[in-house]
Amino acid sequence: MARIASGKRYAQAAFELAREKNELESWQVDLRKIAELSTDESLTDLLENPRLSFQLKRELLETRLGDINALALNLACLLVGKGILGIAGDISREYDRLLDAHRGIEHAEVLTALSLDEGDKQRLSSKLGELVRRKVIVDARVDHAIIGGFKARVDDMLIDASVRNRLESLRKSLIGVGR
Repeated sequence: MARIASGKRYAQAAFELAREKNELESWQVDLRKIAELSTDESLTDLLENPRLSFQLKRELLETRLGDINALALNLACLLVGKGILGIAGDISREYDRLLDAHRGIEHAEVLTALSLDEGDKQRLSSKLGELVRRKVIVDARVDHAIIGGFKARVDDMLIDASVRNRLESLRKSLIGVGR
């Protein structure tokens, strides 16, 4: 939990800085580079080695990241210095979410009993978009426990149109009638 919260704080700071400097897209690319770099185990082992000087680690980052914004490089160095380069993926994902929100795009986490084809995703995206009055991108996963229908979470709104939920509501109403 602390890792995610920390990633959100760094992403928020990077987003504010990028927005001020009108560099939203370049920061997105740079943060993805840092996140990708953080998945290289041999490199992260080297960067976490306390025997290596900070200057050598910085040079290594400069070489591996290539053409990158100086402030994004400083962020990578800060993460290495604090020993938290592992949250770079969280930072990149949160930055992407902030950028989408800035552009008026919401992501909907959708659970369905069966996998959705692209046409189904488009129709669901359109209907959810009408509800929230924004463009919605559907991220669908399969969960057989819902039996049928779907559950969707868009921002802080939960829409439960699952068969399981309907059956549970019916059960509760039948129990209430029997009293």
